[in-house]
Amino acid sequence: MRVPFRLVIVHLVDGTYELFRAFYGAPSSLTDDGREVGATRALLRSFSTMLQEPECTHIAIAFDTVIESFRNQLFPGYKTGEGIDPALWSQFALAERATRALGIVTWSMYDFEADDAIATFAARAKQSPEVTEVRICSPDKDFGQCVGDRVVLYDRRKRIGLDPEGVRQRLGVLPEQVPSWLALVGDTADGIPGISRWGARSAAKVLEHYPNVAAIPDDVRQWKVDVRGAPALATELAKARDAALLYEKLATLRLDVPLEESVEDLRHRAVVLEDLAAVAAEVGAPEVYERWKLVTDQAALKN
Repeated sequence: MRVPFRLVIVHLVDGTYELFRAFYGAPSSLTDDGREVGATRALLRSFSTMLQEPECTHIAIAFDTVIESFRNQLFPGYKTGEGIDPALWSQFALAERATRALGIVTWSMYDFEADDAIATFAARAKQSPEVTEVRICSPDKDFGQCVGDRVVLYDRRKRIGLDPEGVRQRLGVLPEQVPSWLALVGDTADGIPGISRWGARSAAKVLEHYPNVAAIPDDVRQWKVDVRGAPALATELAKARDAALLYEKLATLRLDVPLEESVEDLRHRAVVLEDLAAVAAEVGAPEVYERWKLVTDQAALKN
């Protein structure tokens, strides 16, 4: 008997962003022993709901388990875990337990970043003929470089996907130029300082004529673009050329993270009821367990 061919949508979620967002946006909640678990409770509820959406059949989530990565070896100023609220930091492991209990493929990142894992799998998934769309669920500008053939930057709350034209309208550059743009402008979230005097508009304007940092001439007289303050921009870039190239490398997401999963491995099949019961009780969300217990029982009756 021939099995019907089914197109799938792959959801790749930035777990670090989701946990930060929940921590600063959801109500606080303390366990009996005084531990803060409010962000994890919000995360558990949010993804429990997401898994019930008909389109959410294939999903994975990545966390910056230790924050630091190989990039810290390249540039000491790159982001670290310093300054993270201890009440947030203490929930990373708990959040990963929660997503695994929900049956979601969860990548805990150490040497690489969560962004690298997502970029790697997005590049892999779009090669699969059964995949109609890869949704990178994050607002992070870094991910703009991944957008292209069947890959969109997806706002799962507004249900809006950003395609290559959307990236160009948002940042002023093509997806493949996002690392160059970030190198010039900087990215405070990642500790990339950028180049003095370069702003978002000037960088976008120059990159309309040059594909990357290396292609921009040091001598402004060789520039093929008319942009305000061009002499000063050229001078600052010439002085910091090596730094700019390093920043560009830091902003470039890796596509070689050793992930074992295939697209089919991301298909959501079932929650881990015993683990879900424990996590739900710990964070004060028993209704999540009860909901999935009912789903599991009903599925068992059908079979």
